[in-house]
Amino acid sequence: MIFLYAFLPIVLLGNFLIRSIKYKNIFLMIASLIFYSWGEPVWVILLIITGVMDYTISHLIEDSRITKKRFRANKTKGKILLLISISVNLSFLIVFKYSGFFVENINLLLHTHIPVPRFNLPIGISFYSFQTMSYTIDVYRGDVKAEDSFLDFLMYVSFFTMLVAGPIIRYIDIAKQIKSRLSTMDYVLKGINRFLIGLFKKVIIANYAGVLVNNSISGSLSDLSVFGMWLGIFFYAIQIYFDFSGYSDMAIGLGKMFGFDFLENFNYPYISKSLTEFWRRWHMSLSTFFRDYVYIPLGGNRRYLIRNLFIVWFLTGLWHGANWNFILWGLYFFIMLLMEKLFLLKLLKKLPSFFQHFYMIFFLLLSFVIFYFENITASLKAFSIMFGFTNNGFISNKDMIFLSNNYVFIIISVVACLPVVKFLKKFIDYFLVNNSKFDFLTTFSSTAFNFVTLLWCSASLVGSTYNPFIYFKF
Repeated sequence: MIFLYAFLPIVLLGNFLIRSIKYKNIFLMIASLIFYSWGEPVWVILLIITGVMDYTISHLIEDSRITKKRFRANKTKGKILLLISISVNLSFLIVFKYSGFFVENINLLLHTHIPVPRFNLPIGISFYSFQTMSYTIDVYRGDVKAEDSFLDFLMYVSFFTMLVAGPIIRYIDIAKQIKSRLSTMDYVLKGINRFLIGLFKKVIIANYAGVLVNNSISGSLSDLSVFGMWLGIFFYAIQIYFDFSGYSDMAIGLGKMFGFDFLENFNYPYISKSLTEFWRRWHMSLSTFFRDYVYIPLGGNRRYLIRNLFIVWFLTGLWHGANWNFILWGLYFFIMLLMEKLFLLKLLKKLPSFFQHFYMIFFLLLSFVIFYFENITASLKAFSIMFGFTNNGFISNKDMIFLSNNYVFIIISVVACLPVVKFLKKFIDYFLVNNSKFDFLTTFSSTAFNFVTLLWCSASLVGSTYNPFIYFKF
């Protein structure tokens, strides 16, 4: 509420009043550091250190550009500098995010008693570390020039719109926008609309789905039926999609308010016909990062396919959290995607679309079991219930009551996963564009939607103490 009704209006007004791009960037950098300090007054220094290091190293890499006279020496120097950048960024991640996990497992394997370090995970470290690493890699490759202004670069690193929960915005995608962008009222209004769609996803749909998850599978599993277990995982799939895609919509909308066009991070992933297609539509900024900076450099599909896929999906699982369930979740997708590459996709394409969708949803829900339960024993218990290896029965009276109380929400959330609204909007926009007399109606309906959505979400935030941020821990 402080963000919605105090911080954001003040920053929007300041950005709109400042005309110079240079001073806009300085203003947004200061606002972003204030934003970050609000949640992390101590670890904001880590964010700044990361920015200083990668800014300096990128210029040293650019200064060591290959010349005809010193080809080998300069190429080696650039590699060393890049390695330093990657090593330091990964070291910060390992220390703060994974050191406790590693020490616990060493103690377990070697029966040692090394003290387990406990750190509060700095907010957004998984996102801004990947952003700055992608920047130095792109400078090393010559895909982008090193940023001249340190203040502009620090604004990119700390920009509050995507700092907390992504998406991973690569410097190469917004380099031109940092120096020149539109900050028009039309952009602001479009950004507000997109932001409020994301806020609705998060506050109204994801939070309610989270309540249903807590009421179904977060407690004891001993009395859950087969149907109840599947229903609980279905609600978790709804929660995590609308939670994270809601963050992404809010980030994209905020970016647009300040004149930035960020790339999409979700593209209706639940309409996919295979898990391969799913990962082209889900958290696309992370998938693209691992594809461009890990999978392709390792050889991609050309050589060592199995090794390359294993490394990418092991890292993808580990990126999501310091726990074995996340690693197993990543390896689950390694196995499934490998099978799809080898033979499953060819078989799937011969089946009707319905069966392809069913296959994708079925195996995706199984993956969410591994992802949700951090205790592997609990995951195995959940699987045994889902496939009827217990005496809990197929469906219970409690399930029927639960279903009858929430069937409207289920229908709305399923429809919201489909591109129905997108097609309706395109149709309406086309109709209105070709009928200029309806321009007023377009403006009125958009304003009314934004106003009602803001009031609804605000009332929900005020009236409920349940507002989990799933991706904070990732």
